[in-house]
Amino acid sequence: MSLRVTLVTAARSSSLLAERFDDDRPLDEAGWYEVQQAAPALIPLGAAELRYCSPTPRSRATGTALGYAPLAQPALRDCDMGRWRGLTLAEVAALEPAAVDAWLTDARTAPHGGEPLLAFITRIGNWLDTRPADDGAIVAVAEPSVVRAALVYALKAPPATYWNVDVRPLSTVTLTGRPGLWHLHLDTALR
Repeated sequence: MSLRVTLVTAARSSSLLAERFDDDRPLDEAGWYEVQQAAPALIPLGAAELRYCSPTPRSRATGTALGYAPLAQPALRDCDMGRWRGLTLAEVAALEPAAVDAWLTDARTAPHGGEPLLAFITRIGNWLDTRPADDGAIVAVAEPSVVRAALVYALKAPPATYWNVDVRPLSTVTLTGRPGLWHLHLDTALR
């Protein structure tokens, strides 16, 4: 039996330049506005048998605003960025340029003391692979990093591919298949 998992990227909680590692901020005014604009296209996804979200405030708020009443999934949490938590990439690059280079080039390293990229991708993949086949359709609101990790895992792409995937707020992507065999299904324009 084939499973259908639609991932919805959470609305924004800050401008792109102000994004921070492990950002726990709630939706900002622009994020709320974007949810209202996207709602007519995204609300129907709430008909899925199961509705999940990352445990972040913005993912929970996005799912709730769309009427999904999502269940927070700890496995869908963002990558643990250790001592870089709360900092922007620019701040970390200024403080630890060699560590940032190592982090960007070696998916097995975690110079920040948190979770290596490869472990993060594997964790998200394990969540996908442990969805029971009889669950039918699933919708999950998640951070952009979680969606990127799911795509890399599903496509069995090298971990470095993660850095080449651009995931925008309130975008959707659907994965169909079963554990270990996922297919990317690109949705038609929703807006």
